[in-house]
Amino acid sequence: MSLSLRPDVCATDTADGMVLLDEVTGRYWQLNHTAALILRGLIDGAEPPDMARALCEAYPRLTADRADADTASITRALIEARLVMPA
Repeated sequence: MSLSLRPDVCATDTADGMVLLDEVTGRYWQLNHTAALILRGLIDGAEPPDMARALCEAYPRLTADRADADTASITRALIEARLVMPA
C-alpha cells in the first residue's frame, strides 16, 4: 500500500525527522527519524514490508518482528490522522 500526502498536508524535513502540517486544521505532526523514513518510502512507492526491511538495514539490532510492528503502527497512525491517502 503506497501512500501519498493529502493535498492539504505539507511536509518539511528536519534534523530529527520530519514535520507535517495539516493546512485545514492547522495541526502540526512531528515525526521522528524512523517514522519519517517509513513515510518517505511509502510516498516513493514502497510497500510496508519493504519499509520494514529498510528499518532492519538502518538499525541492525532491530528484529524483523519489531520492524514489521513499527511500520504497521506508523502507517496506521498516519492514516488515522488523515495525513495520507492511498496513492
